[in-house]
Amino acid sequence: MDDAFDGLTDDERAALHELQLGVEGVHRAYGHLLAFHHAIGRSMDHFASAEPELRAAGHEAHADAIRDCHLPAGVIDDRWSYELVEAFETGFLADVTAFDAAVRADLASGQSHVTERAQQRAWRERAQD
Repeated sequence: MDDAFDGLTDDERAALHELQLGVEGVHRAYGHLLAFHHAIGRSMDHFASAEPELRAAGHEAHADAIRDCHLPAGVIDDRWSYELVEAFETGFLADVTAFDAAVRADLASGQSHVTERAQQRAWRERAQD
């Protein structure tokens, strides 16, 4: 096992653990954002399917509203959900993952999960006693 993080202080190890948990939380939030994006896409497909059905039922005004207002609309400030995903990926997600990598490179030779690695090693050593 790589012992690059053995020289860490307890405070450094705790900080790296909190940083790791924060980055994992951001990745989890990204997954929720992707789920939102996919749910919006499926919903828009249903609206698109409703348009010809409304038209066939003689409700032209409602069909036109779907075609002209709802389908082309953005979900936030005229931006589609894929644009939100891309902005998150290239903005906040990229920033925090780069920051995490830089801190880990500076403190722990790039190692991630320093707390878990120490626990893994301790438990394996204890099992061999």
